[in-house]
Amino acid sequence: MDTQEVRTGEEVDRGAVENYIRETFKDFPGPPLQIRQFGAGHSNLTYELSSGSWEAVLRRPPKGPLPPKAHDMEREYNVLKAIHPFFPLAPEPLAFEEGKVLDKPFFLMERKYGIVYDTQWPENITPSVELAQDISREMVDRLVELHSIDYKETDFKHIARPEGFMKRQVEGWIKRFDKAHTSDVEEGVELKEWLLDNIPEDGESTIIHYDYKLNNAIFSKEDPSQMIGLFDWEMTTVGDPLADVGAAMSYWMEAGDPKELKEGLGQPPLTTEKGFYTREEFMERYAEKSGRDLKDMNFYLAFAYFKLAGIVQQIYYRYKQGQTDDPRFQHMNHFVNKLVSQAARQAGINERLY
Repeated sequence: MDTQEVRTGEEVDRGAVENYIRETFKDFPGPPLQIRQFGAGHSNLTYELSSGSWEAVLRRPPKGPLPPKAHDMEREYNVLKAIHPFFPLAPEPLAFEEGKVLDKPFFLMERKYGIVYDTQWPENITPSVELAQDISREMVDRLVELHSIDYKETDFKHIARPEGFMKRQVEGWIKRFDKAHTSDVEEGVELKEWLLDNIPEDGESTIIHYDYKLNNAIFSKEDPSQMIGLFDWEMTTVGDPLADVGAAMSYWMEAGDPKELKEGLGQPPLTTEKGFYTREEFMERYAEKSGRDLKDMNFYLAFAYFKLAGIVQQIYYRYKQGQTDDPRFQHMNHFVNKLVSQAARQAGINERLY
């Protein structure tokens, strides 16, 4: 994964972090701590820490005030502790710090090396239809693998509340969207009513990643179609596996998608390139490998686009409130409107185009 110099305004106190590491890890060597930042991502801040042969990744919330229950580092750390023994693609968690060292809590996890597919083919990778197909297949199969884990055999059994999961999700994300609403974003009144009226009945519950997308995975340098790591477990919980599929599809852009949708978070993702599965192909393979019935996927897809609109709107709201001046966030209201429109279209609502 590529790193860069730490962005202005997102620095961490090097001395404080180094002192904490020296006290926490007895194998920490003598050389001064080096800190670089991972460039991807629009939410939590992630840094590479190194000193000689010692390496780790530090993950912390963004600067400024945060929505309630968002960016919960202790929860994500505990999720990794629970899932790593059963799903080694999840990084091994190393330590959690409750907020006495920096201005916010953070946790440390293992550093994984490999290839991240984002918006452009990485150097030293020869693009091909076959490779795109293989990567797509791997993405589906690893999601099926995650959903096959019996959460009752893990520590998730202590935090799971699967009953009423989708009802809580729909109601919760409507509240979050409304709380972060700004005047330059449409309200999607009819869409929200449709979502509330069409919540599926409770069914099977599994561990769900809930932020499953191509650039959250890392692939082997030796075999560029083999996933060796999966990151960003902040939203992970126990719930409806089809909600996880829907969320994954909201990020899985296709070549024929509207420009505003493909470029909402920057350059179009590689999934728009020739050879990558369409959303339909992804879901067909998921249904085949998992044995699950996807007859209600229109609901899950509509909700996924609305949920993503809520996530992006929370980021945009922070920008509008002056809590961040990151220029990437300046025009995110247009992406929010497009996502709401896409959700309405998926729901079959003839609401005016946003």
